[in-house]
Amino acid sequence: MSAPPAHPGLPTFTLPLEDPAFLRDPYPLLAELRAWAPAFYDPGMGRVVLTRHAEISAALRDRRLGRSALHRYSRDELGWPPPDPRQANFDAFNSNHLLDSEPPKHTRLRSLVQLAFTPRRVEALQARIEAILDEQVRGLGARGPFDLVADYAEPLPVTVIAELLGVPEAERHALRPWSAAIVKLYEPAPTAADQAEAERAVLDFSALLRELVAQRRAQPQDDLITALVQAEEAGDRLTEQELIDTCILLLNAGHEASVNGLSAGVLALLRQREHWDALVAAAQDEDSLPVFRRAIEELLRFDTPLPMFERIVLDPLTLAGAELKPGERVALLYASANRDPEKFEAPDDLRLNRDPNPHLTFGLGIHYCLGAPLARLELALSLRALCRTLPGLRLLDPHEPGQYTGGFVIRGLARLDVQAG
Repeated sequence: MSAPPAHPGLPTFTLPLEDPAFLRDPYPLLAELRAWAPAFYDPGMGRVVLTRHAEISAALRDRRLGRSALHRYSRDELGWPPPDPRQANFDAFNSNHLLDSEPPKHTRLRSLVQLAFTPRRVEALQARIEAILDEQVRGLGARGPFDLVADYAEPLPVTVIAELLGVPEAERHALRPWSAAIVKLYEPAPTAADQAEAERAVLDFSALLRELVAQRRAQPQDDLITALVQAEEAGDRLTEQELIDTCILLLNAGHEASVNGLSAGVLALLRQREHWDALVAAAQDEDSLPVFRRAIEELLRFDTPLPMFERIVLDPLTLAGAELKPGERVALLYASANRDPEKFEAPDDLRLNRDPNPHLTFGLGIHYCLGAPLARLELALSLRALCRTLPGLRLLDPHEPGQYTGGFVIRGLARLDVQAG
């Protein structure tokens, strides 16, 4: 995609998205940018970038900005180049799900998916989540050093969303690698290798789900794929391709934030031991889940697993002093908004009892994360189980505690080496 023209009324800065030091700790630079300007133009990404909570929350609610523009304009009208044939399957997948659609299609898809993905269904999962966690955490204490990401943070959300959808256990080993390959294409500058891996993942993922959908049509079960097959409102149903692509999105989104949020949250707590110890003490109380729910909100604010996402201009508008045209892209620095001193007292402090806590981690507006209730429940239960079972947990190397994956749109630890104590 060609970059939009620079905006002379805005300052210019290029985010160092491939700098390991920035990925490890982006917050000092984000604080400087936030204090410098509410918006700047990044010529490397070809995007106007918003830095502050007020402007970002307003943008998320502004219907002149959306996740797609091709329902309103042709690529020629927007000045966009032809689609990249190296990611044709990824682009087709993106055109069929909630994340990258706009009303009226988004309204239709979300209303149908919500019929199956209800809060009641999510809350009913608590006992199963606790059972999975009990089995998962039981042997960690006797293992010596272990990787918190692979050995604890990853298995639960992958298992839960797979069980919720109805993916057989024998097929689940591929879900995390497929998801990791697909989400790389949400970064601003994916490589040709990233595109090839994502294409293979979309095809393999789709083949599995097409088979499962056919099975559920013939033999319905008590799972989300069956519910989506049967979901109906005013005589409308999901097409098979919409159903498959929606399931891929739910499998991706249903665990990425949970994996990254938990591992980053535990890292923050172990670096500030008094907070970890306070949660260990609270975990002994059977009625402590509200304490952990509140702590999770603060951990998601403090180190945001989705630091940056974007919107596309649908109608001409002025944003932070910039005149924007349809087709231009606006990057929203959620991680910066979540540390904005105009919105949060002492934003760089970790305050587990922070209330209110209007962080933007799950977005706002019509694209507010559909899976937020499930992610919040998983994270609170996971953290409580860890505090109860491994109260002496510590970082194996406090000076080099973890390795990051290399993405900034979806930022997470590739591994986090810990010791049971």
